[in-house]
Amino acid sequence: MTQVQPLLALHYDLQRTGGLQPVVAPPYDIIDADQRTRLLARSPYNVVEIDLPEAPAGGRYRHAGNVFAGWQRDGILVRDREPAIWPLEQDYTGPDGRARTRRGFLARVRVEDYGPGRIRPHERTHPGPKADRLQLMEATRANLSPIFSLYSDPRQRAWNALTAAIAQQPQPFGETLDDDGTVNRIWRVADPVAIAAVQAATAPAELLIADGHHRYETSRIYADEVGGEGAHRFVLMCLVALEDPGLTVFPTHRLLYNLSAEQFARLDAAIERDFDREELTDPQELPPAAGDRVTLGYIDVRSQQPFRLTLKDQSIADAALSGHSAPYRQLDTAVTETLLLKGALGLSDRQIDDLDGLFYARDDQEAIVAVRSGRYQAALFMAPAPVTLVQAVAASGESMPPKSTYFFPKVPTGLLFNPLT
Repeated sequence: MTQVQPLLALHYDLQRTGGLQPVVAPPYDIIDADQRTRLLARSPYNVVEIDLPEAPAGGRYRHAGNVFAGWQRDGILVRDREPAIWPLEQDYTGPDGRARTRRGFLARVRVEDYGPGRIRPHERTHPGPKADRLQLMEATRANLSPIFSLYSDPRQRAWNALTAAIAQQPQPFGETLDDDGTVNRIWRVADPVAIAAVQAATAPAELLIADGHHRYETSRIYADEVGGEGAHRFVLMCLVALEDPGLTVFPTHRLLYNLSAEQFARLDAAIERDFDREELTDPQELPPAAGDRVTLGYIDVRSQQPFRLTLKDQSIADAALSGHSAPYRQLDTAVTETLLLKGALGLSDRQIDDLDGLFYARDDQEAIVAVRSGRYQAALFMAPAPVTLVQAVAASGESMPPKSTYFFPKVPTGLLFNPLT
């Protein structure tokens, strides 16, 4: 049974900060140095000062802890006096150009080991980010950003209960506009009837982590590190129903570099052996649509000729991935990793994890330009993974290769915080 609870949130005093807009930020792992500087120029209280801390002499985590405590002491951050659930509505235009609205809510969820009926991951994780987030959690003793998770609610009972409570409020608690044009609106719902309805709707659900695997696994480590019962046994999550019409998954493309002539020759041979190759007239056709057969887009610096690659037969993937479940063997990212990245190019798991010879692009045009400009030697374009396939892989007990999915939009950091003490 999933334990979803309201939380005594810690949040910005919007009178002191001039609203949420100056102080929120994207998730830490997509912020570069220039963007961090721009965010801090908006406000000295921008969340990057604690979520992506910088300090001399290796004291970044101590700096984050001191700043976080200071903001609470000075009343920049205030703690609620009664527990609440926080509905979040996001109006966005996806990479495909379509406008949508995604609806979810922020709450605290009891930390569990992965397993059937509880919480499942869908992608493999790396050790580096977990070590970083653990030290930050130890310093701040709080969840600074929510984990994005999915649950099944075909009748939308949880959101409908929250909608009724929202209707009684003249305006949201706060509203922000992301750099990508996403409008985020968040409300605070403390109504016990609405909260009980949300808990009833989510209690039988199995949660699937969509984004934030490193932070979730860090929360498990932290909970055991502290021991006993208490607030540290819960983690901040944004929960979205699998049936929400605004839920979409986009692909992440693979960019290759440092390829030797020998590696190129092996890559050509693997493509010739395992894929039907079709010349495309326009590079804009490179991103494939989701379908029944594994299909990739491919372009490299040698000829700049775009191709569509279609796996000749599913039996090729079944043989190469014989130790994996049927849903896993249908993943274009898994087939690409096994047949091309590891099989043809000889990349190891360590090289893939460390981005040694491999990088990623979420934007179609960015990937095309990366090869055409010569910054990367080749690009492999993935299709979007259907949510049903993501579910099926997770239900089989497996984790997808890194960057198999791109859930958009991101949930901003700084909307609220979950104290662990």
